[in-house]
Amino acid sequence: MFGIVVRLTPTRPVPYIIAGPMLVLTLVCLVPPLLGPAQGGKMEVFPVQKAAPAAVFIESAGSEVELRRQLRAKNGVSELSSSTSVIHFSVAPTGSFGFITPKLLGLALITRSPDLPLEQMPPVSNAFEIHKLADGSGMLVGFVEANLKPQLTASQRPKNIRLGLYSNPSDKAPHIVAVPLVKLVVDRMPIRLDPKEPGSAVLLDMDLQSTANRTSSQTGP
Repeated sequence: MFGIVVRLTPTRPVPYIIAGPMLVLTLVCLVPPLLGPAQGGKMEVFPVQKAAPAAVFIESAGSEVELRRQLRAKNGVSELSSSTSVIHFSVAPTGSFGFITPKLLGLALITRSPDLPLEQMPPVSNAFEIHKLADGSGMLVGFVEANLKPQLTASQRPKNIRLGLYSNPSDKAPHIVAVPLVKLVVDRMPIRLDPKEPGSAVLLDMDLQSTANRTSSQTGP
């Protein structure tokens, strides 16, 4: 009976006996990196979070028209060319700028609405300007007092600052600045400096934080 067993047992060259397990072991070693941490559930791919832009401060003095031109050039934006009177920030082209009334801006920032309605031309004399940068980030343009420059500089800015942003320049607020929408916290509506004059410059009080506090189409994709 022993002889029969020997005759029925197939013979296999030694190299194939060794190569088989080695091939399986090699495949097993390669599989985990391809599957990732999928044990017990599906693998998820998380989007890369872009860094929020820093505030942009123009130090030079000049007329309102000239200061806006300098800031637009620095941010790389040009006038909206929309055929419609109003276009939402989420669908506005990158590298463009538009305008929004103080009331709509205040409501959007306070309620953290998902989008901003922009117009190609200023609908009112105290409208705020909005920039949509090349990476889709949103910047709010306004004017600030000279003593705020050190706090707005990225390397010197404290964690959070209280900021008064004016829609138009004045002797008190002569410097133009663009602040990232994603870092703003607003809890009150803009206030007209001259309550009796509808077109009077307005003041928007806000907190400028050091990190992003919202994710919405106001801030880009």
